[in-house]
Amino acid sequence: MASQRKTGYELRVVLLLGLAYGFAFYDRMTMAFLSPFVVKDLGLNNTQVGALGSGLSLTWALGAYFIGRWSDSIGKRKPFLLAALLIFSLSSVLSGLSANFWTLLASRVIMGAAEGPFLPICLAIIAAASAPQRRGLNSGIVQNGFGSLLGNALAPLLVVAIAVQYGWRASFFTAGIPGLILLLVIWKYIDEPPAAPTDLAPPAPGEKSTDGFFAMLAHRNIVLCAIISCLGVGSIVLGSIFLPLFLTQVRGYKPETMANIMAILGLCPAIGGVVVTWLSDRIGRRTPMILFGLLMTLCPLAAMYVTGSIVAMTALMFVSWIGIGIFPLFMGVIPAETLAFRNTAAAMGIVVAIGEIFGGVFAPILSGWIADQSSLYLPLAIQAGMSLACGLVAIGLRETNPAVLARRGLATA
Repeated sequence: MASQRKTGYELRVVLLLGLAYGFAFYDRMTMAFLSPFVVKDLGLNNTQVGALGSGLSLTWALGAYFIGRWSDSIGKRKPFLLAALLIFSLSSVLSGLSANFWTLLASRVIMGAAEGPFLPICLAIIAAASAPQRRGLNSGIVQNGFGSLLGNALAPLLVVAIAVQYGWRASFFTAGIPGLILLLVIWKYIDEPPAAPTDLAPPAPGEKSTDGFFAMLAHRNIVLCAIISCLGVGSIVLGSIFLPLFLTQVRGYKPETMANIMAILGLCPAIGGVVVTWLSDRIGRRTPMILFGLLMTLCPLAAMYVTGSIVAMTALMFVSWIGIGIFPLFMGVIPAETLAFRNTAAAMGIVVAIGEIFGGVFAPILSGWIADQSSLYLPLAIQAGMSLACGLVAIGLRETNPAVLARRGLATA
């Protein structure tokens, strides 16, 4: 009976935190899908569009590490989760009230600070609530399943439809409502997890402490996950910002057509979030990281060079985008397993923060400037290169899946 209650609570955590993160990602992606409308209305150039993504990524990165570490230090998760839900939901409303580039940038910066720690704290709660054999799968369902279905599949259809009918400001206004509703539901139905998971163990005699930023970066996997995060986040951010502009301005598709294509792509991370993490729970973390990391390279190449058929282009992009299923692995599962679940939110926060700063801050604003000097082909070419490098760096990862390591130990014995 106790086991059934624990499993039921685990499912509740996955469902509610999945919805919460999904709508957090919905809020983040709203700007990308509304960019054709906002650019025209506020007279923005590509550099400013890139700066909007960079500003959000910068505060996302800072919030991910510093607030995640704060959460670890006091052993609390739920208060930070609820505060983040409130702030980023209200920030979406502020985006709709923006009168110019600077006020829009301010609202995105505030949103990033609230959303940054949201994923590490969600994954820390999931790690505490999940059975070990479902830890990777549950993380993938929340981050890629709900995140992609709501932020990548539902968002383009809904926000563009609202923008066409009522204006882009109305899309921002409505985007903040689900987060406020979920705040009340999570407050009532999600418990504060234990200060440390049950499998938490102190460092063994002679083992270095994992406390502190540089101590955690002394681990090979943490460094490689941070590098992969730079490349992976940069690739996805460039795609989310510049693919809608490329499809409307270079390919000449209507905003509704662009929205349909982006919505189809939005299903891929959900598929990848289940398939890739499920595979990683069974065959190990490293091999899926390599294969699916390399697969992401195909998406921008298809957008640039497959011109004869929208269906063929979208199909190739669809297959490639499944590779986003690696994100829960390098952002959550591998860092947590590498550090034996000590400083979980801070470790995840390091990987998220470094990825957001270098991949989410510098990549879009630099690519936007390059696009202003040349064309929108260049940001997609950069995206392809970052995806390729992502898979290659993953070759250096050390396996962390406990079940796989145990099987290897038995085989060796």
